Amino acid sequence: MKNKVILVSSDQLGKGDQELGEGVLETFFTLLKQRDDKPEAIFLMNRGVLTLTEQSLVLVHLKEIAESGVPVYACKTCVDYYDVEAQLIAGEISGMGHFIDLASKHEVLTIA
Repeated sequence: MKNKVILVSSDQLGKGDQELGEGVLETFFTLLKQRDDKPEAIFLMNRGVLTLTEQSLVLVHLKEIAESGVPVYACKTCVDYYDVEAQLIAGEISGMGHFIDLASKHEVLTIA
């Protein structure tokens, strides 16, 4: 995972059953936080920003990843669209320009 930026564009992994997708995404982040080689950053956009709210099963894992020193960013446009700024528990709000800067320096792994 070293030198990678993880782009998360949904609150579930894969298409299909939402409950299954949420569980698979939770498993992904559970395993990611246990690795020694952490990504450079995690950037959440679209419905991915919802994973930073209390309703998400993934929140606890993203919070722990952020506490381990990995920056976790939420797309400002997406946060505003879903009107969840007051509900964000972890991470920080950032813009698409910042993601472009990250993507120009690191490989992007997209989770959709």
